[in-house]
Amino acid sequence: KDCIEEEEEEEENDEGITGYGCFRKSFNLRYKREFGFVLTGRAILVDDIRVRGVAMSGVGTEHCIDAADGSPEPIQTSPVYMEDGLQSAGVYQLSDLKAGHKIQGPAIILDRLSTIFLETGCRSVITSSGDVLIDVSKESSNNNRLATSLDLIQLSIFSHRFMSLAEQMGRVLQRTSISTNIKERLDFSCAVFGPDGGLVSNAPHIPVHLGAMQETVQYQLSELGDDLHDGDVLLSNHPSAGGSHLPDLTVITPVFFKSEPRPVFYVASRGHHADIGGITPGSMPPHSTSIHQEGAVFYSFKLVKKGVFQEAELTEALMAPGKYPGSSGTRNLKDNLSDLRAQVAANHKGIQLVCELIDQYGLDVVQAYMGHIQTSAEMAVRDLFKQVGQRIKDETGAATLRAKDHMDDGSIIAVTIDIDVQQGSAIIDFEGTGPEVWGNNNAPRAITVSAIIYCLRCMLGHDTPLNQGCLAPVSIRIPKGSILNPSLDAAVVGGNVQTSQRVVDVIFKAFGTCAASQGCMNNITFGDDSVGYYETVAGGAGAGPSWHGRSGVHTHMTNTRITDPEILELRYPVQLITFTLNPGTGGSGKYRGGDGVIRELKFRRPLTLCMMTERRVFAPYGLKGGSDGSKGQNLLIRVDGRIIRLPSKSSVDVYKGDVFRLITPGGGGYGRPSEQHDESEEPQLKKQQQTVLRGSVYDYTSAQETA
Repeated sequence: KDCIEEEEEEEENDEGITGYGCFRKSFNLRYKREFGFVLTGRAILVDDIRVRGVAMSGVGTEHCIDAADGSPEPIQTSPVYMEDGLQSAGVYQLSDLKAGHKIQGPAIILDRLSTIFLETGCRSVITSSGDVLIDVSKESSNNNRLATSLDLIQLSIFSHRFMSLAEQMGRVLQRTSISTNIKERLDFSCAVFGPDGGLVSNAPHIPVHLGAMQETVQYQLSELGDDLHDGDVLLSNHPSAGGSHLPDLTVITPVFFKSEPRPVFYVASRGHHADIGGITPGSMPPHSTSIHQEGAVFYSFKLVKKGVFQEAELTEALMAPGKYPGSSGTRNLKDNLSDLRAQVAANHKGIQLVCELIDQYGLDVVQAYMGHIQTSAEMAVRDLFKQVGQRIKDETGAATLRAKDHMDDGSIIAVTIDIDVQQGSAIIDFEGTGPEVWGNNNAPRAITVSAIIYCLRCMLGHDTPLNQGCLAPVSIRIPKGSILNPSLDAAVVGGNVQTSQRVVDVIFKAFGTCAASQGCMNNITFGDDSVGYYETVAGGAGAGPSWHGRSGVHTHMTNTRITDPEILELRYPVQLITFTLNPGTGGSGKYRGGDGVIRELKFRRPLTLCMMTERRVFAPYGLKGGSDGSKGQNLLIRVDGRIIRLPSKSSVDVYKGDVFRLITPGGGGYGRPSEQHDESEEPQLKKQQQTVLRGSVYDYTSAQETA
């Protein structure tokens, strides 16, 4: 306390670091450096005090080596390839060098445990203690500056650097969040966007988020114009502003670099919040008919203004749904506030990394390679259209693809794809799709865009970052007033999680890529006024021309974890009775569809249970003679033993001892079951399917395994 009271007497040094006793100011500086904002009017809790003492032992431990009496002699010379061609580098043994020896790069210094390489223009000096002091000249650094023209090696490096930015943002978000949805289930996405709001790179998080986030950023640019300043952070979730559904809150931060008057990049994170108000706990009401029944709405809300977190205004907005009859404000305000601060912190980490990248290479080079990455993705998609279009044209005489499928309520999702083989472009037209529905399976345009960009990326034959370049050769036409382009006030909470999957199924069906996967995210929520929980449950993946479908996995537009049983039972009033694969639910064929799962939850107190599911009426299709996958079921087992079949979308009161049994769909099979394939092909097929494991789930699992 005494030290805190002394803070007014202390001054900052030239580097902005406060002196002894200035704890509050030091804390605020470090807090803003880490999270990008400060909280005003809040008490600071001192949770732990540590004292560190530093003293000199008085015993000299420095080891001095003999002084040099001449120039060092290399043990050999070796040819090395540098940026300006082949050069000769002297190779030296560190143990042979004396104090005062000077070595000019390029050169190699060998030690027992390390190898030091001196680049051209660098110079090293051996100190009296035997250390190597290296002087990296500015002239050398400037000579190594990249040009803005395309270099294929640097293209690969920048592609991975941009993706790494988003992945590190995701790790910060996971580490600093507190909700089960984000911290455990990993229901979030992070991405980097160019100055025009176009997607540059993303971490492999949630596909349904990533394509839509681009439209969210671009909406903010058109809406705010010049009213965006350094220190501002935006919050948005409305479907007309590029949102997916209301629980997915998107936090956007502009990246200002030094004296640049406008943002040079944007970073954004989208996280699913377990409750933001609405007519049911969990903000996923199965029978909502208006967006105002689904929770708090944000078009273009300044979450942080000039570095100050707007907690009072945010709280008011999150409680606003309670003004509507039968609706409530958020039931979990503490988690909302904490997770939004975590999203701001993740974006702040992204800003730091983007600025470090610009400092290293220069703004012109970084933005040039941003363009090269997008152009590379565009050319890859054009090649795909040329190959597929020519094949279809040879088979049918026209480069046109068509397909349709149904939602469980009978709504049609139809697509026609006209390919220009010469240009490598396509018109993707959803004419024939059913009208807006009286319910919440309506999907905003951004969802359809996400599904298209995801499908195109999946069909590419090589590793290309998912970005706006994938959509450059594509013209998208969606009928206004349809289920894929609904009115502003239409309910949309189910469109993000259900209709998006059907759009993917229809596009893959048109291309003949693979059989249908479970086509559903199996959205389950339960809660009351004091608690709310949300999860999506795995099912079967569809088989393809050379692979069996995987069993019990999240497919296509979702990529989340399931909550660990221990955490689920510790934090929520339920008991996990069963969670197992359901053998035989995948479609048969030359290649089998993946099996669905059975998941049973027993409730330990009265709650409201809500579910939004699909593929309970229309089964996941098989392709090329493969059988359909099994349909799913929702069953409620009352404490007295009665078994009640629940509709695809339903909300029901459950009581202590009731059990909910979820049976998820299997994936469709591919090829006729009678067709035999040589088992010796399997190793080669597996070799073709090998991919680099990465993404939020893989990172989380790896961290647990190495802990």
